[in-house]
Amino acid sequence: MPWIVGVSGASGTPYAAAVLRALLEAGEDVDLVVSRASRLTLLDETQIAFRDAHWQDDLREWLARGADGKPGSFDVDIARVRYWNAGDLAAGPSSGSYPSKGMLIVPASTACVAGVALGLSKDLLQRAASVTLKERRTLVVAVRETPLNGQTLRHLVALDDHGATVVPASPAFYAGATHIQDLVDFVAGRVLDAAGVEHRLYRRWKGELGGGSGTRTT
Repeated sequence: MPWIVGVSGASGTPYAAAVLRALLEAGEDVDLVVSRASRLTLLDETQIAFRDAHWQDDLREWLARGADGKPGSFDVDIARVRYWNAGDLAAGPSSGSYPSKGMLIVPASTACVAGVALGLSKDLLQRAASVTLKERRTLVVAVRETPLNGQTLRHLVALDDHGATVVPASPAFYAGATHIQDLVDFVAGRVLDAAGVEHRLYRRWKGELGGGSGTRTT
């Protein structure tokens, strides 16, 4: 069964790329939904135009690019990815009878958070998230916005009440980050932790000062 990965229009497309690469490296199947708004963000952040007719070429180019924008940083096999158009409400993930392990929304915009919390199902991304909740499957929402107003906070509480896991895209520094990719990978790793997917994206805290970075303080 696949993991459904939804990419919304929030800034943070490198987070989505890191999650997708790690899922594929772990041997997971992926159903990918890229919202219309996220295509604009992807174009702005990477200069990559994500096109339905050429999604495989565009996805390869995107996943090969590092968080610093350098092309060809990663070698990724996308054979296990199935792409669904965000406007296709008759797609597999729109039905509870379609099997999946759960869904990861990364990054999640405040508009996406509101739509899922309210059950609006305006596009396939929101509909797939609603299905994931009603079927009691794992839903991880990596919200990327700051500051957060009261309305969004209430929507996030509602998602938590419905059984979703909210993972703010908040990088940590105890793992010894020395590059922007390290910070991106930490957030992606925490998303995968919430989903129970094994990965090697960051060094874990071991209860010792300096243990996460492999160095000790004096």
